[in-house]
Amino acid sequence: MHETSWRISSPPGWGTEVSEISSEGDVAELVELEDELRRLDVMADSPTIEWIPLTGGVSSEIWRVELGDRTVCVKRARPKLAVAAEWNAPVERNESEVAWLEVAREVDADAVPRVLGHRSDLHVFVMEYFDPDRYPVWKAELARGSVDEQFAAEVGARLGTIHASTARNTELAERFATDDLFRSLRLEPYLDATAAAHPDLAARLRELSERTAATRLALVHGDVSPKNILVGPNGPVFLDAECAWYGDPAFDVAFCGTHLLLKCFQAPTSREALLGSFDALVTSHSSLVDWEPLEDLQARVASLIPALLLARVDGKSPVEYLTAESDKDTVRRAAREMFDAGASTTDEVRDLWDRSLPT
Repeated sequence: MHETSWRISSPPGWGTEVSEISSEGDVAELVELEDELRRLDVMADSPTIEWIPLTGGVSSEIWRVELGDRTVCVKRARPKLAVAAEWNAPVERNESEVAWLEVAREVDADAVPRVLGHRSDLHVFVMEYFDPDRYPVWKAELARGSVDEQFAAEVGARLGTIHASTARNTELAERFATDDLFRSLRLEPYLDATAAAHPDLAARLRELSERTAATRLALVHGDVSPKNILVGPNGPVFLDAECAWYGDPAFDVAFCGTHLLLKCFQAPTSREALLGSFDALVTSHSSLVDWEPLEDLQARVASLIPALLLARVDGKSPVEYLTAESDKDTVRRAAREMFDAGASTTDEVRDLWDRSLPT
């Protein structure tokens, strides 16, 4: 008989708090899950398992699990995402995430946590746990004004290496033919939902959505956000690849670049460094683009950024730190100016954004 305990406390790092297990049903579910996970070698030899539930993500249940003298992380996909809008997504994305982590690790072993065990029937996997004292979340670092342009360049380089190493690969294209998943997790809640909120831009936004869906060039993470990147001693570590898809690498660059631009509202005193980080991210990634003409990828990145800026205000997943209506209006105006100007390079996008910010 194995002993299990649940500690209700707030572990440091990862920008998370624990969520209390409030009912007998919750406990019974974890007991059942633990029994199933005992079949995985990584957890089978521990006489005591202590589950520490974490919150902070919207798409999965995540636990820090103590196994005597070691710690692992357990992740299970939710069928309904924890956001205000109605947003359901296939739990099979858990398998896509595991597959992306395995491929990325073959490209660069320092870029991702190791997958230690996987139960596809439960849509759950066990992975390496990183001590938050050594691996702080990039989002938390940026929010407190600690902006390192060199780290942003490393993010771009590591991401570009994964893109370049997987580009024009028919085997991976077949393995990651997760078009429906990517549409439900990214295109519909971001671009399509934003089109409904901006009828005069609807045709343009839906065109971007369809263009992105039809572009299949490399293995895409799909959620390259500062909240999903750890600042590790050997460079950035990517997490949460639930949106993994063989598609348009421009989406990854635009998604992360959009976050760096929006952080100018959260850390206004770091504005120049954040804009420099945006440049560093794009430049380092661009240096590795060999699968298509660079100007083609740049044009797609530049056209996606205004759409994603609008999505982070009026889509299904708005950023939590943009609360003032005046700030939201600034984002809307800047995005519209980018569309109106027909910005086709990231330099144009960055300059238009810089001019739009309050002084």
